[in-house]
Amino acid sequence: MAEPIVIWGAGAIGGTIGAHLARAGHEVLFVDVVTEHVAEIAAGRLRIEGPVSSFTTGGRAATPETMQGRHKLILLAVKAHHTEAATRALAPFLAEDGAVVSCQNGLNELVIAEIVGRQRTIGAFVNFGADYLEPGRILYGTRGAVVVGELDGARTPRITALHDMLKLFEPEAVLSDNVFGYLWGKAAYGGILKSSALTNDSIADFIADPARKPLILAIVREILRIAQAEQVVPLGFDGFDPAPFAGRDEAAIADTMARMVAYNRRSAKSHSGIWRDLAVRKRQTDVAAQLAPVRAAARRHGIPTPMTDKLVELITAIEAGKREIGGELADELGRVAAGR
Repeated sequence: MAEPIVIWGAGAIGGTIGAHLARAGHEVLFVDVVTEHVAEIAAGRLRIEGPVSSFTTGGRAATPETMQGRHKLILLAVKAHHTEAATRALAPFLAEDGAVVSCQNGLNELVIAEIVGRQRTIGAFVNFGADYLEPGRILYGTRGAVVVGELDGARTPRITALHDMLKLFEPEAVLSDNVFGYLWGKAAYGGILKSSALTNDSIADFIADPARKPLILAIVREILRIAQAEQVVPLGFDGFDPAPFAGRDEAAIADTMARMVAYNRRSAKSHSGIWRDLAVRKRQTDVAAQLAPVRAAARRHGIPTPMTDKLVELITAIEAGKREIGGELADELGRVAAGR
């Protein structure tokens, strides 16, 4: 039997990637904490729905408690705030010469490397749109950037093989020597997505609203300043170009914002996963966890973070039931951008 690809966290991201790899003929072992979801996958009833792909597949499936063996490749696809616990749970099942690939949102490679070692950690960046709907059902709403790279930028046989494999899922997947550039670019763009979750507006409507432009500029620039201090060159993707935000070229800013709106208008996933966690699933988001390494880097360099601090405060208040999603929360964040 071929060495299986382990998908640890078979929700929106992991389930979508794993399903496509299984359909392409790879042996896939899905691992998830939701027993009903595991049962559906094992029964061959993992349904991918939406305008990009629509098919049903399945494969070997287990919960962390029933996991066995040692494996060379584990794609980790849990929420950022579950990264440490999930990495500690998977570590006994990772081969000595194996690797964990962070198919997540955030700078989670830093957490993973602390636990399993830098040499057993591979960087990845994903921006496709997907939502876990219910056990056995995932919406694949739009294609998006998929990038992999060694943390030190080296071109190794394992990263080339991983890139070739991921092209079965996303034909335009990128092999990069600057994966942290993409991760910091996503951190800046993610500031917009997280801010949009303060409202019930779609991502596209939020970006297109002229009233939100000062907020968007402020939070993106704040995160880009931190990236610059970290000596990282942030990279763009799917319509988002960080370079104009770092300057004052209003025409270039308007152009990249228009392209972001167009990209998100095409998606069947209209709202961010953070909004879905708050408004639909009524559970804690990973906003604080995603922004933790960004804020920590800012503290190291003495850079103030009023926008990200306020954003975490507002999201946390929604999670605790102390505030309700609505435009007034975005207005409040906007007043921080205006220095009021």
